[in-house]
Order: sequence, then structure tokens, then C-alpha cells
Amino acid sequence: MFVSPRIPPNTGNAIRTAAATGAELHLVEPLGFDLSEPKLRRAGLDYHDLASVTVHPSLRAAWDAVLPARVFAFTAHASTFFADVDFEPGDVLMFGPEPDGLDAATLADANITRQVRIPMLAGRRSLNLSNAAAIAVYEAWRQQGYPGAI
Repeated sequence: MFVSPRIPPNTGNAIRTAAATGAELHLVEPLGFDLSEPKLRRAGLDYHDLASVTVHPSLRAAWDAVLPARVFAFTAHASTFFADVDFEPGDVLMFGPEPDGLDAATLADANITRQVRIPMLAGRRSLNLSNAAAIAVYEAWRQQGYPGAI
């Protein structure tokens, strides 16, 4: 789940990751772009028809669609590493907008099961959104034994 993504190629890359892994991509408005933008389409290449992408008008609407799933909010401020979580089918991986990430109010939402982070060297602010999402999605998929993979 991308909350208010702002950079079209990041979302295009996430669409491609969703198509490659079978993950569902939920986008929470407002988006910082139109879904028909050429940069988004270019990054997603011809994978748009192979990916499950749902746009929600608000976080409340997204919760209505995904709950009661467990929700893992990715933030550089968490103490738990994402790879220390035993992911289950249906878990939601939640990411905030570029460049600031999820705000404090969103991170405090009672629907979030746990805040997690991707480890980085000290002094680094963050990873690119689509790269962070790909790292997390592939770890969750790996833990499930890569169902459907060839």
C-alpha cells in the first residue's frame, strides 16, 4: 500500500513488482500524479494489465478494503527489522510518500499492527520508495516459498 505517492516512476516500478510477484498494489489518494502519466506508464512497461492495482480515495477507504489484515508500516524510525517479521499471506506492507514517509498521525493509526524498518548504514535518510517496496515484497514472498513462481 502506497499512501499518497508523489513520483510516477516509483509507482510504475511498484506496478511491475506487483505483476511479477502477484502482490496487490493499493494506492491511497491524493496521488501526486495522474495514473495515465507517461512516466508512470513507461516505468510499468506492459505490466499494467498483469498487476492488481486499486486506488482508494482515502486511508479510511483503504482500511475498509484490506482489513482485518495485519498491516506493517515501514518507517526509518522503527526498531524492528522487517525481515524479523514472520509474514503471512494477506499481510499489508504500507509505505508513505516520497520523500518524507508516513506521518506521525498515520503511524499512530490503531489499524497498524507494527512499525518496521529496512536496515541501512548510519547517516542514510531512506531508500527509494519502489526499491524499499520491492525489498519488502520479495522478503514476504520468499517466506511463503514463492507460490506460483517459475
